[in-house]
Amino acid sequence: MSLSVGDVIEIMEVLAPSHLAEDWDNVGLQAGRIDWPVQSIWVALDPTPAVMDAVCEAGGDLLITHHPLIFKPLQKIDFSTPEGKVVRRAVLDQTAVFSAHTNLDSAKEGLNDLLARKIGLNKISVLKPPVDLSKSDRDSIGQADVVEGMGRIGILEKKTTLARLATSIKKALELVSIQVAGRPDLPVGKVAVCTGSGGGLLSTFLASGADVYLSGDLTYHNGRAVEAMDRGLIDIGHFASEHIVVGDLSRRIRQAVARTGEAVKVTACALEKDPFSRV
Repeated sequence: MSLSVGDVIEIMEVLAPSHLAEDWDNVGLQAGRIDWPVQSIWVALDPTPAVMDAVCEAGGDLLITHHPLIFKPLQKIDFSTPEGKVVRRAVLDQTAVFSAHTNLDSAKEGLNDLLARKIGLNKISVLKPPVDLSKSDRDSIGQADVVEGMGRIGILEKKTTLARLATSIKKALELVSIQVAGRPDLPVGKVAVCTGSGGGLLSTFLASGADVYLSGDLTYHNGRAVEAMDRGLIDIGHFASEHIVVGDLSRRIRQAVARTGEAVKVTACALEKDPFSRV
């Protein structure tokens, strides 16, 4: 007896509890049925038509993505639109689509923890705890003991400068280029990170005591604000800050599935590339 979509959703609920998702988000089953059998799972960043076609052509039963297929309510399902093409293929091939978005960002050992570790941070704590965690709760258990929430903050093993940190991050994440704001010789010991579009946590970073903020989709005015406070900003891009989750989440799902005793193949999608390139 194989696993069902519902069984895999239970696994994902442990890895990225749905209650951690932001109110504006849409996580969980995007298309399909929970009773569909699953013998092949694919993991990707985005549920694009190209990714869905690859999954279906390979005989995949479930596509798990970070970004939701349906973000805003659909007024109609037009099979000529990207979302419509994916829904159509999901129905015809009985391939379900599931999303773990901001809940995976916030979860313990989720995407933000992964990014923080990859750039060499230690003593990692949450940058912004969940809104339902009161100040008294945070004070009673200690900020460092909060393990779920948006963003992370950590300490470098050895103090460095903004310029050297930027170089080390490019190497660690295998990036061709990144954007940096702030003095190149700015002393750096504490770094805050937020995967995806991190502009909304800029004020939280400035109040945190961290020297540098690393994220994606940051703006000119974000750079000016940080520059004026003599802090540092590193924008590695939305894709680069999140695509790292594909391999890591595939590994964790594979381990969880193995514990069930069922033979389910888990594939990390290798097709995706950043939609932006520098020319």
